[in-house]
Amino acid sequence: MSEEKVASFIDHLVELRKRLIIIVVAVVVGMGIAWNFSDGILQFIEKPLTGQTYLTEIKKKAYLEVKDRAPALYAHFKLEQELNAPFKKRVLNYSAPMEPFFMQCKIAMLSGLILALPIIFLQLWLFIAPGLTNRERRMVVPFVTAASVTFCIGAMFFLVIIWPVIINFSLSYESEGLQSWFNISAYVNFCLRLILIFGLIFELPVLTLLLSRFGIVSYKMLAPKRKYALLASAIIAAFHADLITMFVIMVPLYLMYEISVWVALLFGKKKVPLAV
Repeated sequence: MSEEKVASFIDHLVELRKRLIIIVVAVVVGMGIAWNFSDGILQFIEKPLTGQTYLTEIKKKAYLEVKDRAPALYAHFKLEQELNAPFKKRVLNYSAPMEPFFMQCKIAMLSGLILALPIIFLQLWLFIAPGLTNRERRMVVPFVTAASVTFCIGAMFFLVIIWPVIINFSLSYESEGLQSWFNISAYVNFCLRLILIFGLIFELPVLTLLLSRFGIVSYKMLAPKRKYALLASAIIAAFHADLITMFVIMVPLYLMYEISVWVALLFGKKKVPLAV
């Protein structure tokens, strides 16, 4: 390897170290800010345990509709008992002295990471910027904005829509001889991992938009590979043991691929026809 290549490689490592240091500092600052809200975030994560979610409202409206339209069925299936059943109070439990503190640290860390997303994506962009054209460098603001917003949308989509479904499905197994006892570490770790997964899933169209504008991927490249995308979505989702979690990961993941295909078609780099 020539001295110029060695010097260039060292320069890239120095630049990478600089960007990583800025990212770490940004995450630490974001973690410090998020620490003040970690209790509220934990309460929001715990909310499905109360049974008071949008699913219970939908269930209530459905039962009332059955009562108005089919009173016989309403009485036969004793829906009134379920409609008027009191909410069961469930709480998280811990078995180690410092367990809640470490869970609070994890919540603050992920929240700090989300707060620092604009800086993280900006540093990633600045790292690759030397290899881009002047026109491509002007995409920095749209890229940082879109990447940060879509990650947050994915995280909120999971917390508001998917998380209550998962917990409601889990609680549906309760019976006279089987009661839930949620450990705070297992509960919070599971939730935080899925928040991260859904945030990354929603980044797929943004990444495709970027790569298609650079001419690296195209609609013709992505469209024929839908069956492989579906298979890959199923394989990735299969790492989660329970069926409901596999399903709620596989479907959004494939839908994001499908959106990415159309993003590449609509916003991809257009080939300039050769002059005759």
